[in-house]
Amino acid sequence: MALSRTIRRTVAAAAAASALVVGTALPAAAGGAGHGATRTAMGAALRAEDLPGVIATARTGQGTWSAAVGVADTSTAQPRSPRERYRIGSVTKTFVATVLLQLQAERRLDLDDTVEKWLPGVVGGNGNDGSRITVRQLLAHTSGLFSYDEDPGLAELLFTPAFLAHRYDTYRPEELVRIAMSHPPQFPPGAQRQYSNTNFVLAGMLIARVTGHPYGEEIERRIIRPLGLSATSLPGTAAGLPRPHARGYSTLAGGTTPPVDTTELNPSWGGAAGEIISTGDDLTRFLSALMRGRLLPKAALDEMLGGGADAKRGLGIGGATLSCGVTVWGHEGGIHGSSTLALTTRDGGHAVAFNVNADWFTGELGLAEAEFCS
Repeated sequence: MALSRTIRRTVAAAAAASALVVGTALPAAAGGAGHGATRTAMGAALRAEDLPGVIATARTGQGTWSAAVGVADTSTAQPRSPRERYRIGSVTKTFVATVLLQLQAERRLDLDDTVEKWLPGVVGGNGNDGSRITVRQLLAHTSGLFSYDEDPGLAELLFTPAFLAHRYDTYRPEELVRIAMSHPPQFPPGAQRQYSNTNFVLAGMLIARVTGHPYGEEIERRIIRPLGLSATSLPGTAAGLPRPHARGYSTLAGGTTPPVDTTELNPSWGGAAGEIISTGDDLTRFLSALMRGRLLPKAALDEMLGGGADAKRGLGIGGATLSCGVTVWGHEGGIHGSSTLALTTRDGGHAVAFNVNADWFTGELGLAEAEFCS
């Protein structure tokens, strides 16, 4: 599936934890007819990958539907609920990109401005040159910048069992960018496309420089409050999750068997690349509103989606055509103990969000096919 990859896939063949049980799907809400294949696919994914639980919320012209299978807490067997808040990882990038496109529509910046213009001296050294990289290239992952979370030293702290002793560490955006700058670029700007979280940490810094406000405040003012996304938040350095929420489980790149509880963590290591907490209801509302032009004028939305020149390769969003011919747009997101997939049709008439309270899930395509093709 041609959606952007997550913040960091900690995929591993972990042994099954005996506490994992299959729950019962919740009764369908209004508009629930026609989602039987999705419910079946959720249960199949749970069993196939030894997942604790899976939840889904879909929004169509007939209303909303939600379902849950599995457990929110493997120690108590408490069932999962679609009302839970969860970490959405890289789906954060779509919110950040939307704000930058709004700023361009307001003529406060241009996507073809260089990074150096707005963040002088920040991108440089080891062959990196902010005067050759544009804002557009950051959002399109064509900057060539090294992804800070792939630095061996930082990756050791984030994605191995060492994380358990560092889960509350705070990282400033400038620190993450400096780590990236300690590595040469992966390719010349614009030469190819390669996912890098450094791009969106810089995007968050750009929003702050242009507006004079932290990117989180701009997301709240421009997206969260206008759309009434009451369960969506940017925690900053706060380690907890608002209730209700599931426990999140991680194998830490295969280093821990059975999986360990990573519910509490300081998400500043993800920042503008992946810190947001949300719900299925809020994510589907956001994507539907985005596609229906409530957040961006038509020209800006077309630009975000590639404008037809680079089909399905958007700015902070990606597209894929499923086996039945339906094209969907959205993003997937992974962070310790949470895997999220949020998708919508181009007209915003059918949106869905899935969440697994584990970070080794690989079956996103099957869930998307079940929801949009059955």
